[in-house]
Amino acid sequence: MKKSDWAAVNTILAQARDKGKSAVWCVAGAGNGGMCMAGHLGFMGFETRLYNRTDEHLNAIRWYGGVDLEGEVDGFGPVKVATSSIKTAVEAADVIMIVTPSTAHYSLAAIMAPFLQDGQIVVLNPGRTGGALEFREVLRREGCATKPVIMEAQTFLYASRMLNRHRGRIYRIKNGVPCSALPSHMTPEALGVINQAFPSFTAGSNVLATSLENIGAVFHPALTLLNAGWIESTGGNFEYYLQGISPSVAKILQRIDDERLSVARALGIRTVSAREWLYLTYDSVGEDLFSAIKASSGYSGIKAPATINHRYVWEDVPMSLVPLSSIGGMLGIPTPTIDMVISMAELMLGTDYRAVGRTVETLGIQGFSVEQIHRLVTEGDIGGI
Repeated sequence: MKKSDWAAVNTILAQARDKGKSAVWCVAGAGNGGMCMAGHLGFMGFETRLYNRTDEHLNAIRWYGGVDLEGEVDGFGPVKVATSSIKTAVEAADVIMIVTPSTAHYSLAAIMAPFLQDGQIVVLNPGRTGGALEFREVLRREGCATKPVIMEAQTFLYASRMLNRHRGRIYRIKNGVPCSALPSHMTPEALGVINQAFPSFTAGSNVLATSLENIGAVFHPALTLLNAGWIESTGGNFEYYLQGISPSVAKILQRIDDERLSVARALGIRTVSAREWLYLTYDSVGEDLFSAIKASSGYSGIKAPATINHRYVWEDVPMSLVPLSSIGGMLGIPTPTIDMVISMAELMLGTDYRAVGRTVETLGIQGFSVEQIHRLVTEGDIGGI
């Protein structure tokens, strides 16, 4: 689909932008992040719909009529509709914010496919690695004939926690989170709508860049698995980053980062290294990754997970490391350290993450050249595929 084919969608986005506070937002997922985002949107005056697969988790929000927030946002946010019906949640929405583990993106795309409309904006918060591509491919396979704009955030906008089923705390709203559309030429128009509520979202170059800036892929899985003995003997009662990362562990993380950057270069994407990211995010300076992590005051006090059966493994391995390995394999880029961590996770948790994770097949790019992949993320199509 060429840029000219999106003219009608541009018109719809302009209309949604002009609605301002009368735009309708849907948040999919009523966990730590989703409940806080729904409350924040209601607090700002937007009509908000909240979807959750487990209906009883919405009872308190329905009873109170919304979400009580504290922290950086302090007040009550009304939620007009709280429902386990995906049709009810999305049919009138201008923007759909998906705030779930990325392992749910595939199934959400499948159940949303019959109800999505031209010009609706669907944002994956965040996409992890390949989220927007996977979402697009599921819609294609499900026969979705409309043209929603799929967006992918590089990371989640908040540091937030659910205190109970109708109360949340937003500790911090990040200053800037890159967000890109698929196709990328729709990013400015889509951000014109999203920035009405969330000015912290900035324009990313494309969804390859947001996917490959997934620093959690570097830090989370290997660090958790290499500290399995300590985690299991203490229930995670140690400082995850500042104590869990030793010079030897940092060498493994550095090698994972090197392989991530090699895959990015093969795709023609310039992205920051993990050490550069620490400097940009936390002003952490170090001559190597270990010393930069030790200089990161933002990590102080963060405890390890209580078990290795944690999203740092069951989400970040299949949704972050597996697609890096799969794309690297297609492009002839070896990823031996990433592959080792995947195998460790499979052995320790007894799950075939390569079978359930994102691959070039599930992303819809199997056999594509780099040029074809770039055409896909820029134009949304490559000549009918």
